Amino acid sequence: MGHEGGYANNPLDTGGETYKGIARNFNPGWGGWHKVDQAKKQTGVVAQLDRLLSADKALQLEVQKFYKLNYWDVNRLDLIDSQVLGDKLFDIGVNMGVKRAALMLQQALNLTNVNGRAYRDIAEDGVIGPETLSLTDTHPRPALLLKVINALQAERYLNIMRNNPTQETFANSWFSRVAF
Repeated sequence: MGHEGGYANNPLDTGGETYKGIARNFNPGWGGWHKVDQAKKQTGVVAQLDRLLSADKALQLEVQKFYKLNYWDVNRLDLIDSQVLGDKLFDIGVNMGVKRAALMLQQALNLTNVNGRAYRDIAEDGVIGPETLSLTDTHPRPALLLKVINALQAERYLNIMRNNPTQETFANSWFSRVAF
């Protein structure tokens, strides 16, 4: 959650208007939008808008509930022993989608199994199921697993920018999410 700011409406952002990283284009039915819209009527200054919205405790709880339900629980991150890895997958899920986060974990597991000698490849289906969870929690080199996930995340950002150079404007923000 530390990577997500307050209110933003960058015309280059495919998510459109966002609040705390919740993109209106991808989440038009989120219950907090009515409060955001009310606050926008009170001020057009982003800093003041952020203060108004941040002071709304019910809205902040709604943000937390939204993230827990739609990004943490969907990928069963409570069942991953490593908090660092759970947080990484949560962050990727928020920024790139929960299926992509799960897929990156599965790809990293397959890329770090020493050509099948540590364990056999698993299906890369974008769903964190029992086998993915078990291999994640018993991985022989968890630090390497995390590094490979970070590399896959960075690779995705680079591909986005290569395919759409207007997205380079987000490079600093995106790469602040990647640990090297």
